[in-house]
Amino acid sequence: MSRGGVEEEVVCVTGASGYVASWIVKLLLHRGYTVKATLRNLSDPRKTEHLKALEGAEERLELLEADLVEEGSFDSVIDCCVGVFHTASPVIVATTNPQADLIDPAVNGTLNVLKSCRRAKSVRRVVLTSSTGAVVYNGKPIAPGVVVDETWHSDPSFCHENKTLAEQAAWEFARENGIDLVVMNPGIVFGPLLQPTLNLTSQFVLDVVKGKPGFPLYQCVDVRDVAYAHIMGFEKSSARGRYLLVAESMTRIQLGHLLHKLYPSIVDAQIRVDDNPIGEVSRKKAESLGVSFMAAEVSLKDTVESFKEKNFLNF
Repeated sequence: MSRGGVEEEVVCVTGASGYVASWIVKLLLHRGYTVKATLRNLSDPRKTEHLKALEGAEERLELLEADLVEEGSFDSVIDCCVGVFHTASPVIVATTNPQADLIDPAVNGTLNVLKSCRRAKSVRRVVLTSSTGAVVYNGKPIAPGVVVDETWHSDPSFCHENKTLAEQAAWEFARENGIDLVVMNPGIVFGPLLQPTLNLTSQFVLDVVKGKPGFPLYQCVDVRDVAYAHIMGFEKSSARGRYLLVAESMTRIQLGHLLHKLYPSIVDAQIRVDDNPIGEVSRKKAESLGVSFMAAEVSLKDTVESFKEKNFLNF
């Protein structure tokens, strides 16, 4: 994709107050883009102040209100943008109606954004944030010797998950309407927080630090690598299809061991030996974008230090 000076280029980031999206906005501003950033509620300072404080925000960041479930809500925002980074998706830990609270807004919201992209003649490429949840859950065991790559697709009947269905809907719409779509599939995202609130994946790390039970498997990636991959997915003309973003796969016990090594005085050592070796996730395609994945140890340390800075941990 040929590009002129980025100082002349306007891009849109949806759900801009989120963990990954905030870092995308930060890196875009650093690279000289003008950013239209959408939020559901502009009156909440917890969603806006950390974005306004970013370097370059005063000159090149515009915060705009838009609603995922309202068709046409993104039309005026996306008009004149050359690129769209669609990160917005509902995240609710517990719900009695996942179809209405999670799946419908994720799928319909993604389609609403893509419809606005279709109407805006300026958009060259859309980069969609999906997840490994749309890749790995197809019934195959992730066992030693198994390498998961971008050809894997989660089976909706096996994993009725909002990211899986939203990504499927996006690919179908993009093919039918000639939209240049690139999809990022990150694992569980760690790293420092820009926003003042605790997001879901950071909560997973905090739970392990506090000795609470967690997932049996963590496919880890640093938020800064995820944000950079999104931007490379837009800028590089060779970018195509999906990109798995996983620096390292580790079990809950391995994660606990690593955190204990970093913070032996606050994280209990895991007594039990982990005897469940796991498969791996291919990094080749992501590395072809120029992504050099940060070591899990560095990412986890920065995560915990961010918890301390924002008073989620006191020690």
